[in-house]
Parts: sequence; structure tokens; C-alpha cells
Amino acid sequence: MFDYSEIYEILRKEKYSEQLQKLDKNFLKEVSEYFNVKKEEFSVFSDEFSDSVLRARKQFENSKAIFKELILRRKKKILDLVFIAAETGVMKKDFANMLDFEVELFEKFVKAIEESEKKLADQMNGKEEVAIENKAIILNEDVEQMVGMAGESVGPFKKGELANLNSKVAEILVSGGKARFVDD
Repeated sequence: MFDYSEIYEILRKEKYSEQLQKLDKNFLKEVSEYFNVKKEEFSVFSDEFSDSVLRARKQFENSKAIFKELILRRKKKILDLVFIAAETGVMKKDFANMLDFEVELFEKFVKAIEESEKKLADQMNGKEEVAIENKAIILNEDVEQMVGMAGESVGPFKKGELANLNSKVAEILVSGGKARFVDD
């Protein structure tokens, strides 16, 4: 289990290095255990204003602040790696130094940037985005006339009727229990 000085030392190394620092795979679990122990230290005493309780509470608060700063610095470094990966295509370089949730974050960011780059390229090449996608639904109950997403009149519909509607309108009706998707 960690202590305050170890967490501080990890932050110091992360702060003064450009590379993402290697952390033990159990790092988050051990820090969590440390926080729980520290919390118990000042919660078991009845005298909330004793020096030992105040010192334990302050060390707990400082530890949490150091941990938050550590995670923030690591996220910034991961974002830098995402931009490098998006430009160069090199991705797996620093996975060894990432925690599991950081690998997932990295992959999601890379995917999002790739998708936005593709959309940018499509727009620059004159390709138009597909504006509206429709979904087929079957009505579970009668639905009165309503206003669609573009301000148009939609309906009325009878129970059991098949309708091909804007996907957002269809989703609203399905989530409200008034319809179900045909492919369900």
C-alpha cells in the first residue's frame, strides 16, 4: 500500500518527465486502499479537533489533491500522444506505460480524431453528409398527430401500423413505449 510520500514522488516524476511514467497495474487499487485507510484514521476518533485527527485529515486532503494532479498530468500527456498518433499513425508506442482506463481513453480519442479527419476530408472533397436517417417502427398504441424534427406534421398512427420515421422521432416513440423497432 502507498503512503503520502510515495504518491508525491510519483507525481514529481510525472511532472518533470515528458514521457508517461510507468505505474504498477495495481496502482489505482493501492491508492484507493490508502485513501480508505486515511479516511478511517480521522473518522474513528471522537475528538475531531485533536492534532492527530487534523493532521490525518490534512494529509488525506493533500493526498487526494496530489492524486488528482497526477491523473490530470497523465491525461494531458495522453492527449499529446493522441495527436501524435493521429498524425503519424504510430499508436502502440506508449501503451506499456498506460493504465487500463488510459489505454481505453487513448483509443477512443484516436478513433474520434480519425472520424473527424474523415468528415473534414469528405467535406473538403464536396461530399455532403447524409442529413436524415429513417427508422421503421410498429406502433404499440394509437398516436395522435405530432410535430417532427423539421417542424413537419407526423401522424396520426393506429395501433399495429408500420411507419418509416425520422430516427430521432422513432427513438422517442420507442423509448416512450408507444412503438417498437421493426428489426427488434
